[in-house]
Amino acid sequence: MLNDESVDADAYRNRPEWNDWTWQMQRCIRTANQLESWIKITPDERKAIDNIKGKYQWRITPYYASLMDPVDPRCPIRLQAVPAGAEMAPFPDAEVDPVGDTYYRKTNRIIHKYPDRALFLITSVCPVYCRHCTRKYHTSDLKGSYFGEAEGASFEQDYAYIESHTEIRDIILSGGDPLTYGDRRLEEILKRLRSIRHVEIIRVGSRYPVFLPMRITKEFCQMLSRYHPIWFQTHFNHPKEITQDAAAACDRLLSHGIPVQNQTVLLKGINDNIDAIRALMTGLQTIRVRPYYLFHCDNVAGVSHFMTTIAKGREIMRALLGYSTGFSSPKYVLTTRLGKIPLTEEYASSTDNGYRVTNYLGQTMDIRHV
Repeated sequence: MLNDESVDADAYRNRPEWNDWTWQMQRCIRTANQLESWIKITPDERKAIDNIKGKYQWRITPYYASLMDPVDPRCPIRLQAVPAGAEMAPFPDAEVDPVGDTYYRKTNRIIHKYPDRALFLITSVCPVYCRHCTRKYHTSDLKGSYFGEAEGASFEQDYAYIESHTEIRDIILSGGDPLTYGDRRLEEILKRLRSIRHVEIIRVGSRYPVFLPMRITKEFCQMLSRYHPIWFQTHFNHPKEITQDAAAACDRLLSHGIPVQNQTVLLKGINDNIDAIRALMTGLQTIRVRPYYLFHCDNVAGVSHFMTTIAKGREIMRALLGYSTGFSSPKYVLTTRLGKIPLTEEYASSTDNGYRVTNYLGQTMDIRHV
């Protein structure tokens, strides 16, 4: 969508270009007038769109907009993508970077927090700017980002850091969203990383299967498969996002030998109930995507209104135990400057003679000599 003229959303969906990801990106929704073609905007949503100008970016792909409930402002898709007034409200102890990315930033793009792996922030651009983004400043602040230099600056300093740190065996491409780059540019990055002998694993972190599954083309998957072992980490937050298009995108990755795992954020008003989380996790199973992490929402400036309590997260995790198969239960963690902290409860406690264990129903028994 290249101007403020309204469009017929139904007609848009039926156009042959709908499945061309570049066509979708060129027509991303960036104004309230454009958004009105897809949903009935509330006064609060319109006010929020006006208020974040000059502070936070926003845009939505036509595909993701097509998943929104056109009349319900509490739609979980709308809440993730349409600006809200609470983004500009102060919140106790909220920080721009509570997880310590800037503290562990070693070059323009490299964050090295854990000994054997590093995060490679190759872009600050996303197809949709999540309203709950942990890197909201990096991806959304119109006045700057984590990058000390322009995004287009040379990558050589970043590659040199990886080359000089032989303990790094695992690189995660992130951003922004790496798939905003075209296949040719991504392949240049992958080829260079594969030339570094101690880099064993490359992971690609992307929400394109959720926001714009058309980006996951057969050609893209073939390109990725030339640089195995490649892992793909995506980010479904609600069962409504598991569409036929999203399932097909994940299947293309899997069919090319690329494992897909999911990282969900626990979000107030979106998925902070057992029905939504259980449907999400079992839905991911059906499309062969492994639930990996359930992140406790970080106290990020502009994001804090999405936070639940750890007690709520533990309640949900208890409700998953025993009612869903083991590999459909993610690890519940809180990301801090100290790293990822597991938030799961203990189900075995020591006694004088062994251990007392608790099952998913709360029943206990004592186990001796273990």
